[in-house]
Amino acid sequence: MSATRPVGINSTVSTSTSSAQTSAISQQSDTLRVVAESVGVYVNYGSNPTATNENIYVGTNDDLKISLGPVSAQKVVAVTKGTSTIIDFPEGTGSPFDVGDTVSLTAPNQSAFDFSHQTVTAVNNTAGAGGFFGTRITVSYNSSAVSGTFADPDATLRKSFKVAVKTEAGTGKAYIQQVQAS
Repeated sequence: MSATRPVGINSTVSTSTSSAQTSAISQQSDTLRVVAESVGVYVNYGSNPTATNENIYVGTNDDLKISLGPVSAQKVVAVTKGTSTIIDFPEGTGSPFDVGDTVSLTAPNQSAFDFSHQTVTAVNNTAGAGGFFGTRITVSYNSSAVSGTFADPDATLRKSFKVAVKTEAGTGKAYIQQVQAS
């Protein structure tokens, strides 16, 4: 028998015969637990998922753990503001993110720089271009209105995702929680 430990917040989605999505969730674990209440649900996850009858099925009052893959997160050392935002990672590290991934930035000491669920549009790991030796990515977030200069040593960029659910008939709820399984 395995034990699970909750990670992050629990999301509840009211289900119907059309697909419904959660808000963006910052990935903090490699496992997603889904519990269906009242009716079984079809589940899909990703940047902007739609649940269909061809996706993973979770039966009524059932509990299913879905592998999300490795957690993708990286410390942020600089943010260049603009109509798209450039994120710099520490020298000697790479980017765990690819073009098309969605990411969320948390800067606890400068929350004005925080953003949620924005798309990575470019990854640049060209060493030494203009004296720059770290990996940087471009995100489709318009940060031009953010005031101040970024200098938060505790800022982290994480991959984010949404979960979509639907039923074949009836209404109910699906409970979605990242967990650590042991």
